[in-house]
Amino acid sequence: MLRDNCRGWAWTRALLGVCAEEIHVCGEEAAVDLVKDLCMVVGEEVEVRKYKRLTDLKVLDYALESIDKVRPGDCIVCFSKNDIYAISRQIEKRGHECAVIYGGLPPGTKLAQAKKFNDPNNPCKILVATDAIGMGLNLSIKRVIFYSLIKPTMNEKGEKEMDTITTSQALQIGGRAGRYGTQFEDGEVTTFKTEDLHTLKKLLNSQIENIEAAGLHPTAEQIELFAYHLPNATLSNLIDIFVSLSQVDDANYFMCNIDDFKFLADMIQHVPLELRARYVFCCAPINRKMPFVCTMFLKFARQYSQGEPITFDWLCRQIGWPFQAPETIMDLVHLECVFDVLDLYLWLSYRFADLFPDAVTVRDMQLELDQVIQLGVFNITRLLRNTESPVSNRTGDAEFELTPAIHHKGSLHMQANELLDEEINNKPSLRGPNSIGKQGNKKQWNSSSTSVSEVDTDKYVKMMNSSVSRHGKRSLTSQLLKKGLITAQMLAELQKEWESQQARPGFEDGKSDDRGNDVQTRSRKYKRTGTGGRKRK
Repeated sequence: MLRDNCRGWAWTRALLGVCAEEIHVCGEEAAVDLVKDLCMVVGEEVEVRKYKRLTDLKVLDYALESIDKVRPGDCIVCFSKNDIYAISRQIEKRGHECAVIYGGLPPGTKLAQAKKFNDPNNPCKILVATDAIGMGLNLSIKRVIFYSLIKPTMNEKGEKEMDTITTSQALQIGGRAGRYGTQFEDGEVTTFKTEDLHTLKKLLNSQIENIEAAGLHPTAEQIELFAYHLPNATLSNLIDIFVSLSQVDDANYFMCNIDDFKFLADMIQHVPLELRARYVFCCAPINRKMPFVCTMFLKFARQYSQGEPITFDWLCRQIGWPFQAPETIMDLVHLECVFDVLDLYLWLSYRFADLFPDAVTVRDMQLELDQVIQLGVFNITRLLRNTESPVSNRTGDAEFELTPAIHHKGSLHMQANELLDEEINNKPSLRGPNSIGKQGNKKQWNSSSTSVSEVDTDKYVKMMNSSVSRHGKRSLTSQLLKKGLITAQMLAELQKEWESQQARPGFEDGKSDDRGNDVQTRSRKYKRTGTGGRKRK
């Protein structure tokens, strides 16, 4: 964790800054020398305790090659959600029940799936998972099968690459087989494809490279010092300037990639916030490739800037609480995003307790949502059957990027707003029966009376895809719908809100008043009266 290019700095701060008499650090031997050096500099004593594996782990001389050869106690490890979905469905087609674990699931759901797999009286005897099984789960696995050895990684420049897993990762994942205290006396490791078997053996027999340096990140105090001398610079610019001028002790530290921080800084640059608060918001651990989470992040920042408490009731209105059990994979993906939003709320509540006052209630809500997600994961193959269109193009547990053009051109949220603007103004209305053409369903697209499950999302996706020939590329709307991040109902509500804003006198996208408040935010302070007029709240 210390050497992670994106979040390594958070682990470095935790190691060196946590207020505790004694700290227990669990990790591989490759980190021992670095932890000793870091602690020596700050005058701390380090005691190293080494533990040996108590059971044997054998690398098999043959690959699985076919799903027909799976047996009780097997765990198939994938690095793609698409592979997770495909493999789990193939297994259940052959009459086997399987458990599913991946990083995007809430902790309670992971534990429930682990309990289901470990229970000797449960018919579920096969596990399909990502490398998330290597993080704090006790699993009764006899054989670990690597479906692939290629995993998406992030390089020093923040660019995604596909590369072979490291020796450390191979040992961590493969070592889940035959753990001491389970029903199996030893463990086995192999691959699904024969051509990967030689590579796996080479990885497991290689020496682990020592961790050379721990990640760092500019502190709030350092950025405030720069801001004093550069009062007109944006936070994103201040971070760039600091990183370009800073000198790091290369012996023990490196500067982490700051692209995620800058992305969030650009997103809320127009929101009037004090520098310290802006800095804290931008340190939030969220996935910038999840549009719904980013939207809620922006709403949190706007609400905070107005000095208005982000209450439980306000949050319920924003996320559409309560939720029904998911019927499709798209529903499940959206619920996972909502769980991340609740995580974000709790993270902010530790730092701004006065304006995020309902942490206890939100934590209870999160537990309830965890139960709803569990229902979906327990029936994941049924969700796959209900989802007729392809569910996702995600790679690993990281969410997919919207389009390459958006990723490489300027700010993602600005590009997304422009494309959504184009979609709303150029596509047929979602509110009437003519919204999907002459052959469309006559059902009214009314957001106030239509549930998510009632909206024919697949049909709308097909209609959106028909615009490819006109625009030369697949629309952003169709991509978001197809990949389950928004629903047709959400689009209907978005268009309704957009049209109502455009109908107001003086509305202009991106226009701000003399206090720095954008027009869209200010317009929300009004509500409709019974006579159709506006009344100030």
